[in-house]
Amino acid sequence: MGMSDYIKALREKIGHDLLFFPSSACLIRDGDKLLLVKHVEGHWTLPAGAVDPGERPAEAAQRETLEEAGIVVEPFRIVGVYGGGSDFSGVYSNGDRAAWVTTLFEARLVSGEPKPSDDETADVRWATFDEAFALELSASTRWMLQRVLDGVHFDP
Repeated sequence: MGMSDYIKALREKIGHDLLFFPSSACLIRDGDKLLLVKHVEGHWTLPAGAVDPGERPAEAAQRETLEEAGIVVEPFRIVGVYGGGSDFSGVYSNGDRAAWVTTLFEARLVSGEPKPSDDETADVRWATFDEAFALELSASTRWMLQRVLDGVHFDP
């Protein structure tokens, strides 16, 4: 799906200036593997994206996972809340600057088979944590996965 109508409207007003927003992500496991999606700009991430106005964070996590990986998930607990640092900001290839704080949910797969399902997703795969760390992860995904392994639920 790409950019929501809300973000598009903001971008029309602020251009490429920094936009700060809440986001949600899903940690979906299958045994010792977790689901990753490859963004068309080249990096691997957890299924994730912005929370739209009026949307609950868990709803955004479900929506983003369906849009990016084509699967229905059920978030069942908050793993952590992360962001605010330089690993949670970036510049897209079109020049848009963004920063975010992410609520990371653990979620179970309800239905579907993971596959690229929108214009933002180039690939999907299951990977162990070790395999994931060997990939070109986004900085925020690398940060969150390390915190999950370390048992850190938020950054003080």
